[in-house]
Order: sequence, then structure tokens, then C-alpha cells
Amino acid sequence: MMKRREFITLLGGAAVAWPVAARAQQRERVRRIGVLWPGSPPDKWDEAFRQGLRTHGYVEGRNILLEYRWAEGNQERLPILAEELARLPLDVIVTTSAPAILAVKEATTTIPIVFAGTSDPVRTGFAASLARPGGNLTGLSLMAPDLAGKRLELIKSVVPEASRIAMLWNASDQAMAIRVEQAQLAAPAVHVTLLSPELRTPADLENAFVTLIRDRPDALLVFVDPFTMSHRRRIVGFAAANRLPAIYEDRVFLDAGGLMSYGPSIEDVCRRAATYVDKILKGAKPGDLPIEQPTKFDLVINLTTAKALGIEVPPTLLARADEVIE
Repeated sequence: MMKRREFITLLGGAAVAWPVAARAQQRERVRRIGVLWPGSPPDKWDEAFRQGLRTHGYVEGRNILLEYRWAEGNQERLPILAEELARLPLDVIVTTSAPAILAVKEATTTIPIVFAGTSDPVRTGFAASLARPGGNLTGLSLMAPDLAGKRLELIKSVVPEASRIAMLWNASDQAMAIRVEQAQLAAPAVHVTLLSPELRTPADLENAFVTLIRDRPDALLVFVDPFTMSHRRRIVGFAAANRLPAIYEDRVFLDAGGLMSYGPSIEDVCRRAATYVDKILKGAKPGDLPIEQPTKFDLVINLTTAKALGIEVPPTLLARADEVIE
């Protein structure tokens, strides 16, 4: 028979162990995160986001469950996919690009939404202000003063004689229209005329290539969104085949052989989106979390591509580059 003292000791130990077990169980509660990406897997931006989650201690299958929806480059699917996510018992939804953000915004007013990069969240109606977004959305912006002007200056520094620069951009993305507008405002100061073929479909892209071969601009300025991302190898290949120097908004185009890029790292933005998710899962309201703007901009130059195009990159520009690919 158990002695009275042993029984009391056992009972006391159980009383101490119970709160510890309860706390452990609470820590391991699985949170459900919806993810709507406009592209297709595998995706560098998604991997960056997952890295960010791991940094904050979130492990898929242990304390988080990721519910994915991929538009696979078809923007018309975004509203349907957003509605699918909105019907699930999610703690937060993460997405990127204006069309995807708009689709999620229209699908739910209750589930917190974190956007991993968009042009101007205030002008596009995603936030009341950068300091206090309000509603159920917050995240990171890709906008900064005179960013388009700096890109035009950079491409002019490697092609000084350039006077006509063609822009490739997705006209169905309202955020892209804002970036194009900024470029048009900056063009007179660097003495260039901008050509602007509007792209909405793969057929539009091929037609734009025909037009560019005919009109022969001196250089290209390529804006990055899920559409141009999904066709980046075709765009970079066209630029190489026609010996057109091009500057891109994101380094990912240089991995495909692009000449140069300047801007905030979208991979880094997606990684930092995990910080917003962490804060929301810990009780913060998205409308109270200020929207971050980029503070670091990377200049990357592909010397291999420059040599293939017969371009001599000024040593002063190489010295400014954050990365040189050789």
C-alpha cells in the first residue's frame, strides 16, 4: 500500500507537472497560414518567406500549417483562389502583387492579410496610411522616392548615347502603372524618351517584341511583377538576341542572364513578411502595424552579359555595385 507521505508527494508533483504540460501544449498549438502566390512552385520568393518563418521558430507540421494556392501566372484565377482561402479557418493570409492583394482584400475583411511587397499601398487603396494602415491589411512596400529615375540614370551610365528606352510592364497591374508614371516623370531629367508597350497576356509580350525589333530602342527598363517574372527567361533571351542593354527591378532576372538590376530585394521583402506574421500570431492587429518602406537598394551588374553585349561598364559604376557577376 502507498504511504500517505508518498501519495502527497506524488499528488504535488502531478500538480506542478500539469501546468508545465499545459503550457507546452499551448506553445505547440498549430497556426494556419494561407499563402497566395501569383506564380508557380518552386519559387524563390516563397522559399525566402519560409526561411523567415523558420527564423521566428515556426516549423511546418509542428506549430504551423501552410495552406498554399498558386495562380501559376494566371491573374484571372486570383479571385477564386482568394475566396478558397477565405473560407478556411486561417490565422493570417500572405500574398504579393497588387492583383493578388486586391483579390484577398475583397475576399475577406476579417482574416489578417500581410502583403510581401506592392508599389504604393495607399494610392492603390490597400491602406489608409503607411503609419496606420487600418482594416485587416499591412505589410511591406517596394516604393521609394526617385527609384525609377535612378534606374534610368544607371542604364544611361552604361549606354550614354541612349535616348529611347522601352519599358516592359504588366498593364493589368495597377501598381505597375504607378511605377511607370514615376519613370515618365523622371525621363526628361535624364534626356530620354520612353516607349511603353502594354502587356497583359503572353501574346501581348510577343507582339511587343515584334514592335521593339521594328522601332529599335536603345535600351530596356523591365518592371518586375508576377507576369514579367514568369516570362523572365523569354525577356532576357530577347534582350540578348537583339543586343539590347536592359535594367531590371530585381536581381532574379540576372540569374537568367540579365545585364543589371537596381532596387530592393524582393526575396528580402518576402523574408521580412514573416515578421509581420509573427507579430499578428502573437496578438497584434494588422491595422496597427506600420507599413515598412525599403531602406536598402542593391545594384547588381552581370559582367558576363556586359561583355557579350560589347558594353564597357565604367569602373566607377563597378565600384558602386553591391554585387558583380563574372
